[in-house]
Parts: sequence; C-alpha cells; structure tokens
Amino acid sequence: MQDKLTAIATSARAAISEATNQEELKQFQIHYLGKKGEMTSVLRGMGKLSPQERPIIGGLANKIRDELSALFTAREVELRDQERLLMMAAEKIDVTLPGRQPSLGHLHPITLVLDEIADIFLGMGFTIVEGPEIETDYYNFEALNLPKDHPAREMQDSFYFHPEMLLRTHTSPMQVRTMEKVAPEVPVRIIAPGKVYRRDDDATHSPMFHQVEGLVIDRNISLSDLKGTLLLFAQQMFGPHQKVRLRPSYFPFTEPSAEVDISCMMCAGKGCRVCKDTGWIEILGSGMVHPHVLEMSGYDPEEYTGYAFGMGVERIAMLKYGVDDLRLFFQNDVRMLRQFR
Repeated sequence: MQDKLTAIATSARAAISEATNQEELKQFQIHYLGKKGEMTSVLRGMGKLSPQERPIIGGLANKIRDELSALFTAREVELRDQERLLMMAAEKIDVTLPGRQPSLGHLHPITLVLDEIADIFLGMGFTIVEGPEIETDYYNFEALNLPKDHPAREMQDSFYFHPEMLLRTHTSPMQVRTMEKVAPEVPVRIIAPGKVYRRDDDATHSPMFHQVEGLVIDRNISLSDLKGTLLLFAQQMFGPHQKVRLRPSYFPFTEPSAEVDISCMMCAGKGCRVCKDTGWIEILGSGMVHPHVLEMSGYDPEEYTGYAFGMGVERIAMLKYGVDDLRLFFQNDVRMLRQFR
C-alpha cells in the first residue's frame, strides 16, 4: 500500500506540472484527490492492515495529500496568471486613442417646450396648477357649459371608465377646480399644463398629447387683455417680430371665442406653402370666460370677467422646431431626439 501511495504521488506531481489550463488541472485534482479518486481507492484497504501498519500508512497518506493539495493550489495560481497575461497580450490597447465620451441624456423636446411656456407665463405673474388625469364628467364637461348630449361633446367624447368618469380631454377642468376653490377671490391668474386624451391619431393629432390652459379672472378684464397676453407669449416663444390675429370661433366655455394665429415664420407673413398662402398659422383657441361658467364656479358675471386660452404643446413644438409629423415626438427615435440637445 505504501508503494501504491508513492506511485500515486509521483504520477500526480507529473500531471500537475503538465496541466496546461485550469480546467485540465481541476480534472487531475478530482482524479487523484476526489471522493472517488485514486487516493481514496487505496485508503479503503486500510482495514486489512495490522494495527502497527495503520498509523504509518495513515501518516504517509496525509503527508502526500497535503503535498498534492499545495501543488494543485500553486499550479492553479500559476495558470491563472499565465491566462491573464495571454489575454492582456491579445487585447492590443492603443493608449494614444482619445477617450470615449459617455453618452449623456437630455430633455425631450416636448418637455423643453413645456418648460419654456411655463417660464414665459410665470414671468407674467401666472401660477401653475395641476390636477387629475382621470376626471369626472361634471368637471370635464358640465361645469364648462357642456351639458349632457351637447353636440360639441362629440369632438371630445373619448375614453370613459363609466358614464361619469373619463380620461380628461383637456386641462380646462383645472380652471373650474381653481375657481371653486378660491371664489369669489380675485385676481385668478393660472396656467394648467398636463397630458390629455382624445381619439385622434394622424400626422397632426395623437390619442395622448400635452396641453396648457390659461385662465385670468378679475374686474374689468377685456378682450384686449387677452390679445396683449397672447401677443407677448408669441413674441417670446417665436421671436420679437411676431404678430397675432384673433379670428371668431366657437367654444362652449367662452363667449366671444377666437382662434389665435401668428404670422408665418417661414415667409414672415407674405404667404407660402406652409401657411397656405394666408401668411398666418393657427396656434391656439381662446375667448372670454362664458357667464355660465363663472356662475357655476361661484363668480358673479356682472362683477367679474375673465379670459381663457388653450394650446397644444405638440403643436407649438412642431412650429418652433419645424417638425412636420407629430408622431415623431413619440417614436423614441434617437436620430430625431438628439437634435434637441
């Protein structure tokens, strides 16, 4: 048995020195020192030895096991270092190359325009208010002079949870909520930005888009105040030479109502393909707050007047950045988005 152990040690030393990689070394270790390895197989016969021989063979076996374990560990470290050197040699690093600049994120163009709109109106003394995107029928329609079965609802009747609850179709409910909260205090001067939802989907419309509503209520507010506010907004957003035009229109919650146009940025108002030779481009809707809306929200229309306006942020962004398809803002194409760093 002593000769067998000595032969195993000799064979294992040779195998350790000849191992060329860590996987091969591991297999040798299992073969010689594993639970079913050669050392274990030989030591199973110790029961046949005499009491005098057992301590001698046991001591020799432990000495050989300790020696081989140390040799395996040393060879493993040696092979690991060799493999690391080979990998470093294979990776040819050109230290003269410039470093790679990490890719940095940036704000989405819609966020940039929203922030710019907010800054402009904050500078005019407006306050920002925000509210729920899931709205009641009362605040979304009825309190804005749109009773049930009103034909003007057809443009906005969209995503309902049940007959009295829906995804808001505009941020105008925040006008009503604000008036109810503060009435009959004045002045009220707010903008309400946020996401809104309608069943539209084409190059200039989206089922979800962003809107900014504005509301001013005080004594002696007139249409000229509305036009002056929107003129200042247009000049700060699109340039100091902008002009605005109010065209008669219809909205249930304002009377009189007007569509607001700005002079075409492509042709400076001379007429071109973009503005369809009119010299004007529509940007938002507006008007004087309807007396019914004032009454329902706690204001006396004989004492107070006000104006309101609403703009689609994507519409403003398309005009500001020259984007011809609204859907590009939502497709997450970095080739398009990286232009707005």
